[in-house]
Amino acid sequence: MNELKSVDILAIRSGKIKLLANLHLPGVDLAGSQLSEADFYQAYLLGVNFAGANLRQAKLRANLRGADFTGADLRGADFRNADLRGTILIDAQLREASFAGAFLNGAIFNDLDLSGIDFRGADLRGVNLTRANLFQAELSSANLSGADLSQADLEEANLSGAILRGTNLQRANLFCALLEQADLTGTLLTDACVEGTPLA
Repeated sequence: MNELKSVDILAIRSGKIKLLANLHLPGVDLAGSQLSEADFYQAYLLGVNFAGANLRQAKLRANLRGADFTGADLRGADFRNADLRGTILIDAQLREASFAGAFLNGAIFNDLDLSGIDFRGADLRGVNLTRANLFQAELSSANLSGADLSQADLEEANLSGAILRGTNLQRANLFCALLEQADLTGTLLTDACVEGTPLA
């Protein structure tokens, strides 16, 4: 993988360099950077600080384990098949972002607007999605084992074929959600709204 000099880091932060595929930048501080439409395909970005960065429409199919996206603008970002284990996404803007097939176990998403988000086939084991807005979210075939979705809004969400073993859905809104062939073994549904949602 390629490594960059400090002068190049400044160019990245200002948005002057957009093609960043295969770069090796572990632990780099890119907080507040202008990175819209940047291409980080297969880059090694372990623990990078993206807090407050503008990453709209960025291609982030990379190793992002432990990265900090607090308050980042990630609207329309492409995280398909990315490694996002242990990432922090508190207060991030994620509308129209795609996480299909991504590895997100241990990531923190609580209190976010994730309406219409694409989590198809994603690994969301142990993820904290407390009070998240997942209205019409695409979660088919996702693995949500042990995840915390208590008080989450999953109205009209697609959870077909999802793995929900031991998932906390207490007080969640599952109105008209799709749960066809979902694995509900040990799922906690105390006080959840399941009107219009067949559970058999």
